[in-house]
Amino acid sequence: MSRTNAHPTRPRRALAVASALLLGVTTALTASAPATAADERVDNPYVGADVYVNPIWSANAAAEPGGEAVADQPTGVWLDRISAIEGNDSPTTGDMGLRDHLDEAVAQAAGEPLVFQLVVYNLPGRDCAALASNGELGPEEIDRYESEYIDPIADILSDYEDTSLRIVTTIELDSLPNLITNVSPRNTATPECDVMLANGNYVNGVGYALSRLGAIDNVYNYVDAGHHGWIGWEDNFAASAALFHEAANANGATPDDVHGFISNTANYSALKEEHFAIGETINGTPVRQSSWVDWNNYVDELSFAQALRVELVSQGFDPGIGMLIDTSRNGWGGPDRPVSAGPTTDVDAYVDGGRFDRRIQYGNWCNQAGAGLGERPTTAPEPGIDAYVWMKPPGESDGSSTEIPNDEGKGFDRMCDPTYEGNPRNNHNMSGALPDAPVSGHWFSAQFQELLANAHPPVQ
Repeated sequence: MSRTNAHPTRPRRALAVASALLLGVTTALTASAPATAADERVDNPYVGADVYVNPIWSANAAAEPGGEAVADQPTGVWLDRISAIEGNDSPTTGDMGLRDHLDEAVAQAAGEPLVFQLVVYNLPGRDCAALASNGELGPEEIDRYESEYIDPIADILSDYEDTSLRIVTTIELDSLPNLITNVSPRNTATPECDVMLANGNYVNGVGYALSRLGAIDNVYNYVDAGHHGWIGWEDNFAASAALFHEAANANGATPDDVHGFISNTANYSALKEEHFAIGETINGTPVRQSSWVDWNNYVDELSFAQALRVELVSQGFDPGIGMLIDTSRNGWGGPDRPVSAGPTTDVDAYVDGGRFDRRIQYGNWCNQAGAGLGERPTTAPEPGIDAYVWMKPPGESDGSSTEIPNDEGKGFDRMCDPTYEGNPRNNHNMSGALPDAPVSGHWFSAQFQELLANAHPPVQ
């Protein structure tokens, strides 16, 4: 769909804001700031605004022992099926559809700025490298994606354009990076990802979503950008940024429809590794050569997100773009959290002894054992970072640990099976997944309890 009236030009990062960020100023999500008129776009939508607390997730969290301590935290609202737009009585969404959530958000806002975080997640052939998060639309159903999914979402959001809501949309996680890393001739390729690369429906779907949603004055689009353990290597990094730029120019979109990017969505990569760094050498061996780092250029999400932002600007995105980092499950606290670097006997001992991320391999993504809640949602915590967010609601499963028949189009992925010995995408390691997990998106009490116990910073 073409449009004749594009949104106003995005405001650029003001020098004063940039200077404050460089000084490391951190602003809590609830920090006070002058209210902004509903129709005036802002540089960072999280500044001076509260963030929507999903009452469905909040009630689930509060029902868990100790969960009331975090039940007031804001999380993303996921629309992972067409029926979720109107409400489909799923275990995690109840009977609330998008309009119900937006009405609740308006009530929570009480006329003041409030960020509403929406996850747009229903591409044709969704998540071509992971069965657990497969979707309802076949690889060729781009027309249904546009007319039955994106168009209704855009129509509903347009009805709230003149409210005090700032609607942050996370656009199609686990899509575009798959077209870089999981296609032929790589040994990590899947036939499904080859199909999606060939038919162009990931690129065109993302472009259409950006175009339609970006035309709404109070919508701020953030495109999913994978994480450092996915596209942090040289042969993935610039190529991914170039593909993001291609999608931002596809199917009616322009780069002005992109307000920023989000990393680590629904993943577990540590925010900051403090005990080892790229550039270090142990007994003559670079840290990059360790088994854990495996020649990656980044060891954590903060360094990756900041560097990716620079690369995205060099590829043609506006210098004012900002980054979000999902910290909902990357705290890795608890008694096993290292307090110092490992021994310097060899580089593997040094890195493995000091790393916060305790996964077996950072290609592991499903219901990871030992994980904890990460940094609480926070505005402008570091230069170039618009916010730390909990886009993935903690306690909602990544996928079932055994096959569970369902009517949601979600398959069984062996990466969610704790007995699985791996594949090329996790370098043939054990999956590290928790047992007894339900279908993706459904409440997983045992996981929530572990995230709470292992939270870092600890839950007070």
